[in-house]
Amino acid sequence: MAAFDTGSARAASGSILYERPKKTKSSVLFTDAFAKYGISIGGTLVIFAVFTIMIFLVYVASPLLDAGSVTGTKKYTLGVQADGVVETQIDEYQSLALDLTLSGKVAAFHPGTGKKIEAPGFDLAGQSATAFASTLRGDDVLFGFADGTVKTGRFVIRNDFVPLTPVPPGLSRLDERDETDGKAIYTKIIGQYRKVSVETKLDAPVQIADAGVAIVRADYRVGGTLERPLRTFVTLDATGKLRLSQAATRLNLETGEPETEVFNSAIPITVPAESVKKILLNTPGDRVLVAQRDGTIFRYNTKDFSKPELAETFKVLPDGVELTALTYLNAENSIVVGGSDGSVAIWFGVDRKTKDTTDGFVTTKVHADFEKQPAAITEIRVSQRTRMFTTSDAKGNVWLRHGTTERTLLQMPGTPDATGLVGTILAPKDDAVLSLGRNGEVYLWAVRVPHPETTLQSAFGKVWYEGYDEPQYVWQSTASTDAAEPKLSLVPLIFGTFKAAIYSLMLAIPIALLAAIYTSEFVHPRTRAVVKPVMELMATLPSVVVGFVAALVLSPIVENWIAAVVIAFAVIPLTLITASYVWQLLPSPVSNALDGVPKLIAYFLAIGAAIWLSVLSGPYIEVMFFDGDFKKWTAGQGSGQPFLFLMLTPLSFLITYLALRPVFNATYRLRLRDMTRFEAAVRELLSWGLFAALALGLAWFASVGMSQIGWDVRGGFVDTYVQRNALVVAFAIAFAEIPIIYTISEDALSAVPAYLRSGSLACGASRWQTTSWIVLPTAASGIFSAIMIGLGRAVGETMIVVMATGNTPILDTNVFNGLRTLSANINVELPEAVRDSTLYRTLFLCALVLFVMTFVINTIAEIVRQQYRKRAAQL
Repeated sequence: MAAFDTGSARAASGSILYERPKKTKSSVLFTDAFAKYGISIGGTLVIFAVFTIMIFLVYVASPLLDAGSVTGTKKYTLGVQADGVVETQIDEYQSLALDLTLSGKVAAFHPGTGKKIEAPGFDLAGQSATAFASTLRGDDVLFGFADGTVKTGRFVIRNDFVPLTPVPPGLSRLDERDETDGKAIYTKIIGQYRKVSVETKLDAPVQIADAGVAIVRADYRVGGTLERPLRTFVTLDATGKLRLSQAATRLNLETGEPETEVFNSAIPITVPAESVKKILLNTPGDRVLVAQRDGTIFRYNTKDFSKPELAETFKVLPDGVELTALTYLNAENSIVVGGSDGSVAIWFGVDRKTKDTTDGFVTTKVHADFEKQPAAITEIRVSQRTRMFTTSDAKGNVWLRHGTTERTLLQMPGTPDATGLVGTILAPKDDAVLSLGRNGEVYLWAVRVPHPETTLQSAFGKVWYEGYDEPQYVWQSTASTDAAEPKLSLVPLIFGTFKAAIYSLMLAIPIALLAAIYTSEFVHPRTRAVVKPVMELMATLPSVVVGFVAALVLSPIVENWIAAVVIAFAVIPLTLITASYVWQLLPSPVSNALDGVPKLIAYFLAIGAAIWLSVLSGPYIEVMFFDGDFKKWTAGQGSGQPFLFLMLTPLSFLITYLALRPVFNATYRLRLRDMTRFEAAVRELLSWGLFAALALGLAWFASVGMSQIGWDVRGGFVDTYVQRNALVVAFAIAFAEIPIIYTISEDALSAVPAYLRSGSLACGASRWQTTSWIVLPTAASGIFSAIMIGLGRAVGETMIVVMATGNTPILDTNVFNGLRTLSANINVELPEAVRDSTLYRTLFLCALVLFVMTFVINTIAEIVRQQYRKRAAQL
């Protein structure tokens, strides 16, 4: 055979044939290399960016675990003996410190240098007080005397502002910041001087005990208003008489002078005065504590001023341990107890509704895991702002602690020897501790404790907060009073995140997955080309719009028609299944002609009919089964059996299906083949009706039986109804999730090779059998990815949750109340958080937890997806 001549062929054909070049163009090689390295670099940068975000979150949140540090120490001697000191004070700027003795003398000095400053004392007319008391701030004081009188006074550090010119005369430099004229401390600030000085004021004596009977113990509080202060004090005299007194000051309109009237009330007490170590009074004056040296405390209820009564007796220390220190924490609800064994514990009243006490409150030891000090606790001084307090022992050790977290934050270095301390004070801003030694030594420690209330336990464990009956997970960053402590547990936020995600996925997964199966396997491609873009268009709606509509439109509708909404969860699926069986009654030509969009419209009409039926029957169902008002029913009115029936319905359908599966076997299906299409459709419809009746009957009888033995869904999954609730959020988030899950699932189903479907159909399988046993297992990895992406969308959702839930950080599975998620919490709290504050860093910890959650979920999802892919590859 002659060889083929390409040249002759070209000439004969009269056309030019182009040969494919054998060499790859340089532009193609460049593009390929650029894409290879560009994608590699881009992927690496993405991974780097993700880990950089994580590192940044860890960097911002990690200081929360720092217990604090001592940033500076000063020690000097005042040159005088400090015996008899009963009160020590320091101002918030650490410009002036002072101490007060039982004789009324006030010694003032500059904390940084020890320079003495002139200060007015209290003129006690040559007497020395036999008892002393002060408020927690230390600026209001009370002296008790041997003649049975008491004197109240003011003992404050004043802050005034004076102009820079003229310069106050006689100023001398103390340090780089402060100057003094011998009577006050001057600090130059922007445009003026801050003048810090001491002011004392002593009121006239008031006879409390019998003449000549000494006051031996006292406590003092000032309440009321600035114009009309109410001074309350409790005193114990040498004969063992305990009195509660109130001194009310009013302005005499005739003389223009203030007049003070004192009212006394006797408190019944049966213990000798010498056994009493301490008495405590709270600011409202409705609680008095009398503490004996052996640790026994008598709590008196003094709400009725004229009739005080013993409410409770309790013991705070074991036998053999002596009570050496006792005081209130900030807010005066908790007491801090110090023992001779160096132990420290916190007690507060818990409402137990018991008859063992007159008011139902039981004083309970709440925080007892404090580290012991080497010697007996001699003094406890509390913070004016937080739950921190200092404890000093007999060997001069000073420790800084936090009450709620039970942490020892700092142990002050360089403390005195066995001579001990006579006074310690925690600065008003919690940034310094000042101690005065018995021999006149002064110790000033500058401390930095930015986040004393945060530990891993407080963030992720139960904490027993003041006023609560038991340890709980609580998020409450702010409160109505400054004395309330922040409660920063992340557990309610993590729970709320999963609650919103799970409830929304329970709605989104069935709808999105079944829609994907329907459009991928059962509708005409032209119909699919219309439906899929419409579904994907849902994803373009901003979440803030969805949240806005959910809050202002959907939430009131659900509240007004809640019974119909609940019923619709059962009516809509049953109606759709029934409509499918009715569709089979149509002749083949008619059903084939209506296949596609008309059939889809018919299904939407069936859904509309189900909704209409639910709305129509809702009020009647509400009256018949929910005691006439569904919202009152959720609060405990009526029987829980009807809702239990609804919850058992899906399970009863599954049990009935498994029980009747042997009946509807291959033999049954062969019998259907021997019938006409219409006869088989009627038989199927009747079988479905029988099946549904049996399943519903099973659910009903099961719910009745469970109700008889005490089962009630209320108090758990169902409870008191709130308008902004998890159900509304589930609807809204599901609306945002459905397009994502649907699109990815539909793509995964459509990507299943056609030869697998053809092979299954060729073997005699129906389209549904092919979908169930061939298509779905093959596309399982893609479907699982779709669900995981939907879960990630729900976990990270912010605006819908912010607008539609009420943002209540509660730990409750109730579908009818609100929640707060991690992302919504960051959105709500961050604008109000001060930079580098505890709340600010805790919000970054929320972000870190959210990051870890999504990272773990995606990692698990990828592992599972790979397993599905391996199984699918074997088909």
